[in-house]
Order: sequence, then C-alpha cells, then structure tokens
Amino acid sequence: MGGRRPRTGQDWKLLAESCVALLERLPELVDEHIRQLTEYSPVYGQVLPQDQQWREAETAMRIGIQAISAPRDSPRRDLQHAEEAGRRRAQQGLPLELLVHAYRSAGYLVWDALMESAAGREPERLAVLMRCATMVWSAVDVQAATASESYLATERELRRRTDERLQALLDALLEGQEAPGLAARAAAGLDLPEHGPYAVVVLRTERHDTRDGRDGCVRPMLGAGLRFIWRMRADCEIGVVALDPGQGLDAVARLLDGRRSGPGGISPVVSGLGELGRARRWAELALRTCPPDATGVVRLDQRMATALVVSQPELAGRLVSDVFGALLELEPGDRAVLIETLDMWLACEGSAGRAAGRLYCHRNTVFNRLRRLEQLTSRSLARPRDLIEMTLALDAYRLAGTGTTR
Repeated sequence: MGGRRPRTGQDWKLLAESCVALLERLPELVDEHIRQLTEYSPVYGQVLPQDQQWREAETAMRIGIQAISAPRDSPRRDLQHAEEAGRRRAQQGLPLELLVHAYRSAGYLVWDALMESAAGREPERLAVLMRCATMVWSAVDVQAATASESYLATERELRRRTDERLQALLDALLEGQEAPGLAARAAAGLDLPEHGPYAVVVLRTERHDTRDGRDGCVRPMLGAGLRFIWRMRADCEIGVVALDPGQGLDAVARLLDGRRSGPGGISPVVSGLGELGRARRWAELALRTCPPDATGVVRLDQRMATALVVSQPELAGRLVSDVFGALLELEPGDRAVLIETLDMWLACEGSAGRAAGRLYCHRNTVFNRLRRLEQLTSRSLARPRDLIEMTLALDAYRLAGTGTTR
C-alpha cells in the first residue's frame, strides 16, 4: 500500500507514527481480514490451509503498511510481494477475481484502521490521513494490478505447459507408442474416456492454411454430437473423434465433407485411445486413395480395394503396365476418352445407357469404346476376375495423377 511520500516532513512523520501504531494491531487485523475473506467465499479456505493463509496475509499486510510511510526512493517491496503473490495464486488455482478482492478488502481494512486511530485525537493527524487518501488507494490499485498481471502471465505459462504435455500425450498415442499408463494419462488430461469408440481423421492441408486458427496445439471442436481433438502437422491436420456408443462414421463424414478445400480420410472405428496409432495409419491410407484433385472426405471401410492398391505402389505400377500397357501407347486424347468411358461405366454400375447420358454420346458409342478397351487389355468386362483387375488398374492409374477423375 505504498505510494508517493506525503507533501511535508511533518505529514510524513505523523503518517509514519500512525503506521507504527497500526503494526501493533496487525494480528487482530489479519484475523478480521481472514474472517471477511472466508465469509465472502469458501474458495479461499479450499485453496490454502488456514494457518498458511494467515501467515501469508500477515506478511502482505505488514509489507503494505510499512510501504505507506516508506521513503520515496526506497525499493517497492509491496510490488515485489504482489508479483510473487500473483504467481503463487495462479499456481494454486485461486480465481483471479478472488485475488483482486483480497487486495481491495485488505486495503479497506487498513484504511479504516488508520482512520479509527485518528478519530478523537488531534485534528492534524486526521487531516494528514485525508491528504494521503489518494496516495494510499492509488497504491492499492497498483498492487492489485501488479498481482493480476503476474497471475495472468503465470496462467498463460501454465496453459502453455499443459498444452505441450497434452500434445506429447496425444502425439504418442497417434504414433502408436506403447507405454504403461499412457492411454490412462491421456484420457485424464484430454477429458476423454480411455475405452470407447474412436476414429481418426486426416485432412490434407497446405502449409499456409490456417483455418479455424489451429496452430499446432490441441484444440477441441464439437459438432453433430461429436467431439474432435485436432493436431496440426506440416502438411495435414489429424483429428481424434470421440463417438457415442452406436454412433457410426456417416455423421463424421457429413460434418467434414465440403468444409475443407482439400481431401481427407477417415479410419474405421477403434475401441479405445490405445488404438489411435492404428487408426491414424488407416486414416492416412484412406487419404491416399483420394486422387490429386479430390476435395471430399472418404472412409477407408468404403475404399478397401483402392486402399490395397495404394498400399503397394510398386505392385500397383506393375498392375497398370500389365493391364493398360497397350492403352498407354495410344495418343493422349484417344487414351483419355477410353479411360473416361470405363470410369463412367463403372460409376453407373455397368449401365451403358446411363453412362452415355452422362458422356453426351450414343449408347452404342459406349459399347464400341468398351469393346476396344477389352481388345487393348486382352480382358473381358464380363468376367469378374478381369473386371476386378481393370477396376484396380484404373484406380492405380488415376491415383498416379496421370488419369482423369469422375
């Protein structure tokens, strides 16, 4: 509660005498201060044991009273103590509003005691106190502000450390690390059940993409009854999705599809946090089934055949060469027409009529193109095994970035 020195030496002398007398009453002032705080909120007693609370309050009030009459050029011990108090209270979890209230309550208590000591005595002492009122209350404000700034800075640092710890736990799970108690610690830190249905989403992003303000930290997101925890990587975002029991992946796909400029992959459902590493690999595999220009979010359980192709790139390249070898030797325009026709025919579930309508050509034209494809590939679309090979070869060709897409 220190501040600027009173205007005259006599004022300072009388104020110093009042402060010395007040220090003799300090124990009873502290008792009253603790009583008022407990009456205001039970949280004070929950944060600190009463004996420790009393000792810290006694120290703070003594330093504050001594600072009232301290010489102008003396060190501001009251502000140093306020900074330390703000840091301790943030670490202890006392709400900031209660910290500020404690400072103001102590200020009122000390001021009332000073005025009481001057009542009925020489008018000059009372006049000095009145002249010092602005100084004293300004000092109380500065102390409260100093404690608040220290509290907020400590709170930010604690939050940063917590974020880093949670990031490390989540990253360890997503990497599939195995350590005793890892899933349980992550569940407690992230406020998620250790066991239950989960899925992982991987979204392809550009390095400059800053959607939703995600900057690498663990960020929760709610939507459609789902809870997402996101992590930003160099070229993708990884989301852990907590599902309700019995909830499927359709809601996840609907929520994400169309909200991203790039494609994404969704893993099958796993049964707990300990399986997130496997789910992350599955989601990445689902993402790899998306063509280069895709924008949708796909589910691995609906792209299994394509996933088999992309998981074996060398074998996929050999499949394209074996099945489409003669086709690849055609002129680019001719080759593109045949590939597009096969792609559309498959999309139309083998209906030449529907494919012709979407390709703006005659039904017989579709049949002619398909027959030419059969001749070039030495395979028949009527034979299931040949059809499977041509479908997988088409997926591999398209995903290599050399083909057309639907």
